[in-house]
Amino acid sequence: MNTGDEAKYWLDPVQLAANYGFNVRELTEIEWLVEQHRDQLPGAWHEYLG
Repeated sequence: MNTGDEAKYWLDPVQLAANYGFNVRELTEIEWLVEQHRDQLPGAWHEYLG
């Protein structure tokens, strides 16, 4: 993984929207994490943005 790698996921349903640099193994792990935390991500995102 490079520090410039990025991925965007839709949450409902969880689906990869864009990938800039991650390999298939990394994307599989990221998707699993997104699935596990899908209900918490919107609140965390809004908290982060203020």
